[in-house]
Formats: sequence, structure tokens, C-alpha cells
Amino acid sequence: MYINCHSYYSLRHGTLSPSRLVELGTALGAEVMALTDINNTSATIEFVNLCHRAGIRPIAGIDFRRDHKCLYIGLAQTQVGFAHLTRLLSRSSLSGTPLPDRAPLLPDTHIIYPLTSTVPQDLRDNEWVGIRPGQLNRLHFSVPKPIQRRLVVLSPLTFADEAGFNLHRLLRAIDLNIVGGRLADRHTAPRTDRPVAADQLRDAFAAFPHILNNTRTVTDSCHFNPKTGLTLNRQTFTGSKEGDLTLLEKLAMRGCEGRYGSPHARNCGTDKQAKERIHKELQVIRKQDFGAYFLISWDIIRYARSMGYRHVGRGSGANSIVAYCIGLTDVDPIELNLYFERFINPYRSSPPDFDLDFSWDERDDIIDYIIKRYGPEHTAMMAAYSTFKGRSAIREVGKVFGLPKEDIDRIIREPAAADRHHPLARNIHHYARQLEGFPNHLSIHAGGILIAEQPLYNQTALQQMPKGFPITHFDMHHAEDWGLHKYDILSQRGLGHLKMGAELVRRNRGEAVNLDDLEAIKADEQVKALLRKGRCMGCFYIESPAMRGLLQKLGCDNYVHLVAASSIIRPGVAKSGMMREYIQRFHNPRSVSYPHPAFEAQLGETFGVMVYQEDVMKILHHFAGLDLDESDVLRRIMSGKKAQHDTFEHLRRKYLDNCRQRGYSDELTQEVWRQVESFSGYSFCKAHSASFAVESFQSLYLKAHYPLEFMVAVINNFGGFYSTEHYLHEARMQGATIHAPCINHSQYLTDLIGTDIYLGFIHLKQLEQQTARHIVNQRTISGHFRSLDDFLQRVRINPEQLDILIRIGAFRFTGKSKQELMWEKSALLDPKEHHHSTTPSLFAEDAPEYELPELESPENDVVMDQLELLGFTLTSPFDLWPPDEHIRQSCIKASAFSNHIRKQIRIIGAYVCRKDLRTSNNKIMCFGTWIDEDGLFFDTVHFPEALRRSPFRGTGLYIITGTVTEDFGVCSVEVTKMEKVER
Repeated sequence: MYINCHSYYSLRHGTLSPSRLVELGTALGAEVMALTDINNTSATIEFVNLCHRAGIRPIAGIDFRRDHKCLYIGLAQTQVGFAHLTRLLSRSSLSGTPLPDRAPLLPDTHIIYPLTSTVPQDLRDNEWVGIRPGQLNRLHFSVPKPIQRRLVVLSPLTFADEAGFNLHRLLRAIDLNIVGGRLADRHTAPRTDRPVAADQLRDAFAAFPHILNNTRTVTDSCHFNPKTGLTLNRQTFTGSKEGDLTLLEKLAMRGCEGRYGSPHARNCGTDKQAKERIHKELQVIRKQDFGAYFLISWDIIRYARSMGYRHVGRGSGANSIVAYCIGLTDVDPIELNLYFERFINPYRSSPPDFDLDFSWDERDDIIDYIIKRYGPEHTAMMAAYSTFKGRSAIREVGKVFGLPKEDIDRIIREPAAADRHHPLARNIHHYARQLEGFPNHLSIHAGGILIAEQPLYNQTALQQMPKGFPITHFDMHHAEDWGLHKYDILSQRGLGHLKMGAELVRRNRGEAVNLDDLEAIKADEQVKALLRKGRCMGCFYIESPAMRGLLQKLGCDNYVHLVAASSIIRPGVAKSGMMREYIQRFHNPRSVSYPHPAFEAQLGETFGVMVYQEDVMKILHHFAGLDLDESDVLRRIMSGKKAQHDTFEHLRRKYLDNCRQRGYSDELTQEVWRQVESFSGYSFCKAHSASFAVESFQSLYLKAHYPLEFMVAVINNFGGFYSTEHYLHEARMQGATIHAPCINHSQYLTDLIGTDIYLGFIHLKQLEQQTARHIVNQRTISGHFRSLDDFLQRVRINPEQLDILIRIGAFRFTGKSKQELMWEKSALLDPKEHHHSTTPSLFAEDAPEYELPELESPENDVVMDQLELLGFTLTSPFDLWPPDEHIRQSCIKASAFSNHIRKQIRIIGAYVCRKDLRTSNNKIMCFGTWIDEDGLFFDTVHFPEALRRSPFRGTGLYIITGTVTEDFGVCSVEVTKMEKVER
């Protein structure tokens, strides 16, 4: 009788999690329950599994609504019927057309119209009308006889109690973006949409046995036993599994010749070793039935290469030599001693993962290819759930309570200052906590794409997203419950740096850059020098202050060491204290004392330090005796790729029991577990780090040999660790001359001509993209602009947009000041029409001459315009606001730090960035990064007390007083006092 149940996946309507919904069903004595979320199928498989565990027979369905009005409820008799329901919902979303007033004829379904809606008079055999207990008193007066014969019990379940109803009202107000006081009854579910015991429902309908019989007829005919498992995924690439394996072997062996076919490889036996490993891997791939998975991934890369797109194959897939030989990755698993079992092992029931990265501006085309290649009904991106949490929940609830933005901001910014909060703050916190974790809306998973053997409608409805790609209603955890595995098609800016950098080299220098000759790049002495000195600004993954410092501390100058550095910088390793331990052992390997022989045998390469996710598996297996499959499950939980449930605690207990049985001391047992646990959610697998290191080396190669082209590429792809201002500073240090946007030289993006960098129009915050592109197009068609008058003859532009160009100096080629150009603009533009008042003629005419009085520019006028329009200046802050000469003479430069170890110094620094973190007693400290007067970077440490006395006060110059400290040869300043230089 519970044929209209809503979970909180009835977004901004339902209040019950699927597990809570099933708990209520059990308490009510329900034998059958139907999940009918509103226009949503996210929780179908979760609900089915929960019901089976609770001894309840599940029914899958959908509550179809338009403009918040229930049109009808669809129940699936079978999985085929469920697919018909999801198609109906998907068709509406994908095409943008409203749901029909009446459901079409859908085989293997029941359609239930609520009595309050417009009920069709000619009901089909599968159509019914739902009547609530409170509507029985009007049964004989207003319900036609034909309809009475088709009635079923409708007792919706949306919230558990009165508190749940209040939460439901809050969700509805959030959904409608209105204050609570404007919420009307039509906006919400009735108060009666709460639990009613099964025997109470039977009693309520006792006088109408035919309604109970009809309801039983409906529920008894529904047997939703969905098919799950890996067979749901695309099964073949060639059309047969044997054909897939034959093709995969052919591709792998041909690729092996390319990767290992050199005389050196043959002489060293690498070629033979590679072929033996290929055959071993192919046997496991055959046994695990993953041939199609490899070939589909290969097909995606094949298309990308045909389009000239670069890619990075990372993740555990790089542990596979087959993946390396067919071109999915550029990480040699033999060189790095990567073991295939991290990627696929006979104990692992879940499918493997390939992470395929493409440039941010090419990824959408790759996704479009996959959807068209494998069919839009079989292919979709995976959803992620955007949930209510923390500050966002407080903000949403505060808006419903009608608080102004200032009051909400105060509650969020000053959580401890309760005396300054609005009187309703306590209520807002109360409801915000209740909303915590509720799904708010569907978003797109970072890169997961599903390719199914049968149409995905068997498992989910599809929703159209703004980019034009469909997504499933479920996330990665629900996909795993179904048995569907994903292909991770991801985007990153680093690949854009490489692509654009190589293109700029070709255009600016006429040279071709081969970024695929990895052996030559790894051996390049200039690359090694940059790496060793930590001069990696702009280079993928290794440009942050912390990473640059680590590279200097290690003296890292080769690929293998960079692979380790790429992983130990992660918070999991750093937090455990093992990053520092690794550096010490790196410099003194003979002093290493291993806590147990398993550490020396399994982690000798990293001096006994757990650096990679595989190391967790190794230690859990060889030290504590957990099975490989258990070790892998625990590793996946720690990396956030598998829901915990009770598994984590079970495996922790087994670890402790095994250690006790093996006679380990409690101290050793706990210390090893601490190291393992500190990896949670942060550590990389070794192959993942190796893939990143390849891209880092490619970036370093461009930076070493073509620094200006590389920095312009970094600027144009955005998304780096630093701001554009500091990438321009780096380019200036490499010999570039930086120019403000110019109508005769600038493109939409930043451009390089010789050693001259012209900022692109994109950096002008208020300049419209259409205007910028129109300027470039006009210049391409008709050549350079000769004057402001000529510009206005050719480019239609409003006065406000023209002001931006004049103020930034885009017309400086005319030799006229900003004030003169503003005067000329006023004379040339029609004040009524806001455009050039002259009709273009066949012959160019000179603009009229004007005699102007002498116009003076305010001090730093150009700088102020740059700050407002660009967000930064093109002049060094040391030149703009030079400190007092006496102060300057009392300060040292960063290059002199090594001569002042453990001494107090003063230095003038231009602020670059900071990183805040909390100490063990929960106080805030931070690390700062600065540029000195010579343009060199240096770092500072601000402990809580010093930070309290001398807080950061925005960008600009600071006089910093502190003690120079040295750690593994890298100097920094421990700050005791800091003053901002006033302008």
C-alpha cells in the first residue's frame, strides 16, 4: 500500500534518506514499498538493496511532476517497465519538452493518477486512480462509477513527523527561492504525507474492499528484480570477446616493438622481459574479461591522436605494460618496477580505472566522440550529488528566514560571536544541521563516463546538462552497486600549456618541438638544473612553493626521484611526518633502520617510507597478513573510492588481531597503522605520480629551452597556482618586455612577438568578448589602425568600452595622452547615437585638428588604471612605492640568506601568496611567498603569535623582520614582525 514513497532524492522536497525510508517501512509493517522519487531515479538500486536486506519487496517507480504538480505516478512491473518509465522522463529532459498530461501507453507499468488531478475518463488496463484516506468521504458524491472501480490506496510518505514537515517546508522555500512566509499550501505536500501503519490503512479502507484488492493487484504484479553486475558494461569492441583479445594482443606486441625495440633494450633483456609480462597480463585480462575495457580506452586515444590532441594516461592503469604498449600511458612499468596487481588482480571484483587527461579545451570534443561512437542511449556522463553543507546550508536557511545578506555573512564569518548574531541564528543553525548532507541538485562527475551494453534506461533516467551532454541520475557509488564501471575522461590545464607552448615556438621561432622523446627530455641537463634548483614556476604539478622547496631539499634531478617527490608532497604523507623522514633517509640511506623486515623487502626503494598507495597494500599484506583483496579494499576506502559502511572497522580489527597473533608489540602495531591511516584520501598510486612526473618533465623542457613561449602558454591557459601578474614577472625575469593591451598588436589571448609580450584583451575585466574579437577581426581584414578616428570608422563600440581601451593605453601608438584621446573621443562620437558620426567614405579623411590646453596626468594615473582594469600593474611595486632609502639599506636580499643563518634580518618583499593551516592546538599559522627587489622568490613562516601581532594586509610591499632558518639547504625567514609599506 506504500506505492508513493519519497526519499530526499526528491530534490528539495523529500526529507528521508533511502535507509531511513526503509527503516520506517519496517516499523510500519510494510511488505511492499515503492520508491517514487519526484522526476528522479538516483536511489533506485540503493533502495532495492536496502529493501532486500529488510525483507521488504521493492518496487521501482517515478513520481512525474510538472510545475510542482503531480501528473501521475509510474510503477514498474519489471525492469523493462522501469526502462519505459525512465525513457519517458529522459525524453522530456533531453528534448526540453514538458511531460504530457497523460502518460503514453507504457508496457509493463502501472500508471496511477492522483484523484486531485485531471483523471482520464477512458482509463487503460494499466491505469489507476489513487485515493487518500482523507478523500474517502467524497467517494460517492464526486467520483464517477467507472473511476471508482479503478481506485487504489494512495498514502504518500514524504516525512516522518511534524519536525520533518517543517524541514519539508524549508526545502520547498529553498527550491522556490522565497522566504518562508510566502509559502502557500499549494507549494508543499499535505501534512498527512507521513507514516501510517499498514493495519490502520486497512482499517481506513475496510468499507471499500475493492480498493484494497486493486492495490494488492497492482503491487502483486510488480516484480522488480534488476540485473546487476559487470555484464551491464559494453562487452566487446570488435563484436566478439575472442576478437577483442586477438586485437589487443596484436596491438600490445606491435607497441612493444616501438617501446622496447631498440638494440639497447634487446641487449639488456628488457625486450624479452616486456614480452613475458605482456603475455602474463593478457592472461589476467582474459580471465577478468577486461579486453573490451582496454580496447575502448585505446579507441578513445586513437581518436584524440587523429585530432592532434595530447593526453596523459594516469591512475593505476599506468601499472599495466599492455596499457603502456598500446599508447594509453607514457609510464614504463618496467623502469619503475610497477606491479600489475595494483591495477587488476584476481581478487578484485570491481573493474579497473584508467584516468585519461586531455586539455581543458579539447575534452568536450572527446566526450562528444564517445557518445556518438557508442550510442547516446548506451553512453552518458555520471552524476555527482551537490549536497547542502556547512556555510551553503546556513546561507540557504538564512534566506528562507528572511535575513539580509549582512546578517547571514556575520553568522558565517564569526561563528563564535553569538552575541552579535541575529536572534534567529540558533534556529538557522538547527535547520542547517538537519540539512547537512541532503542532495541539493545533480551535477556532473569530474570525468566519469559509462558505456553500457544495453540502453542505460534499464538502470536510470538521463538528464540533459547545459553543455549538451546527458548524465545519469546516480553517482559513482550507485554505479558501482549496479556493476557499471566508468571511463574517466578528465581535463587539465597543464596539457594546454604543452600544446600552446609548442605552437608558439613554431610560430615565434620556426622550430618544431618534440615533446614525445621522453628519454631525451629526462636526460636533458638544462631540465635537470631547473628541477634541482626548484625553478619550476608554471610547470605542471611542481610549481607550488611547497613543491619547489621540496625539490631543492632533495636536490632532485631525475625522473625516479621526481616520481617519489610528487607523492610525498601529498597531505597524507606530509601529515604523518614521513615526508621529513623521507628527506633525511634520502640523504643518509645507510642510516635507515627498518622497523620490520617487511619494510626493507617491500619499501627499500623509498627507504622504508610508505609513499604510494601500493605501499599500503604491500605492508597490510606482508606485515599484517591481510589478503590482497582485503588490502586493496582498504586502500580504496582510504583513497575515497569506496564507501566505508562497516568494512573499514572490520578490516582494522583484523589488522590488529593479525599483528597480535604475529607477536608484534602494541607500539609497533599502532605506529604502522598510524602511517597507513594517514594516507586516507590523499596518497597517489605510484603510476599516478609517474604520469604526473612525465608531464612535469615536458613542462620543464619547454621552460628550459623556450621560457617566454612557455610562460605565455601558461598565462593563456589560466588555472595555474599563481596569478597572471606573477607569471608575467617570471617572463620579465627571462628577458621579456611586457606591454599593455594594444589595438594594433594584441590578440584576444596574450601574444608573443620575439621577446615582446602583448597582454590579451581577455585580461581587461570589463571589456566585452564580442568587442575584443571584433577588433582583432577588423585588424586581420584591413590591417593596423592608423588613429582613433580610423578605429571608430571600422569598429562599432560604445563609449564605455572605448574608455576602457583608452585608459589602458591601447591607443598609445598615436603618441597622445589619455586626456587628449578622451577629448578626441568626445568630438568624434555622436552623443545621441553613441557611435562614430561620420559615414564611411571611399577615401580616407584626416580627423579634424583640435587645439587643446596642456593637460596634466595625476601621479600614478596609469598605474591606477592598470590596477582597476587588469587587477595588477605592469610596473614593479619596488619602482612604484620605493621604501625609504635608509630602510632599504638596512635590508638584505634573498640571495644573501645563506650568509645569515640563525641571524635576525630585515628584507623587503612583494606579496605573492600565502597558505594557512592550523597547529596542533588549533591556532592559525601560515607560510608566505614573496618576491624581493631582485625578483627572486623567498618564503616565510608565520607562527600564530607573530601572525596575530603582524597580520597580512593584502597585496603590496612589506618590511619583514625575522630569523633566517635553513632546512636541508633551503632558507626561509621565521617572521617576528611585518609592516606593510604605505603608499
